[in-house]
Amino acid sequence: MLKKIAWGWKDASNTPIYAQGWLPASAETRPLKAVILLQHGLGEHSGRYAHVAEFFVANNIAVLANDRSGHGQSGNKRGHIAKYEYTLAEIEQLHNEASRRFPQIPVFLYGHSMGGGIVLNYLLRRKNSPLKGIIATAPLIRPAFQPSKFALFLGKIMRNIWGGFVQNNQLDASKICRNPAVVKAYQADKWVHSRISAETAIGMLQWGEFLLETKHNLALPLYITHSRADALTSFAATQQFVAQSTGDIHAKWWDAPYHEIHNETEEQQPLFADILAWINAHL
Repeated sequence: MLKKIAWGWKDASNTPIYAQGWLPASAETRPLKAVILLQHGLGEHSGRYAHVAEFFVANNIAVLANDRSGHGQSGNKRGHIAKYEYTLAEIEQLHNEASRRFPQIPVFLYGHSMGGGIVLNYLLRRKNSPLKGIIATAPLIRPAFQPSKFALFLGKIMRNIWGGFVQNNQLDASKICRNPAVVKAYQADKWVHSRISAETAIGMLQWGEFLLETKHNLALPLYITHSRADALTSFAATQQFVAQSTGDIHAKWWDAPYHEIHNETEEQQPLFADILAWINAHL
């Protein structure tokens, strides 16, 4: 059985951050196998990962997640993070909660899309982290499409003048998944939006380029996956990151799925099973 929890905090800009968790009902009496800290993608929210959490809870793994600043049930203008580096502080807050609730239980960090780019940056920028490993699905290192040159120019200018200046994020919702029901639910979701601020957009793109600037010797095990058919985040950029990185890396490539492999009808369960096997191997 599954138990849900919710809590929150305020970040350095005094923005309320909403967090929630999915736990096995037996978590207080039976030791967990592991805890996953989950980071969602651009314009969406942690609630879209309830089915992901349910799979891992069924395997005695708790999942804790937060809605990023400017997303979901967290505060701030839609799409806006006061400073992009606050994304790392959000992960640390989640980790603190995991350590408080479940001391001595192994913790893994899982990010999708924008969240995937953030967890890869966490891997490189927090080299002394006590995490057991990183999971990145379809990470946003570079967009798979060419953003408007004018929007990029305006974003760079406005970031220094007014970081909260908001534009459309240019994401095509029809490209998130081949399952029409998933796309329809995404478009009808009141917590999903299509906005992005200058600070968030330029920070996100710059942090993606940081991942490709040099070769990396990874301090933690990495599970990374992407589909060649992804039209939102660049498969080629993910391949490049893996090619110029050394360490304990498990890379899994797909041919057919769109951006949200975890929502595809055929690939969802094989993906979950593969991630679970990797976690079990790294406990």
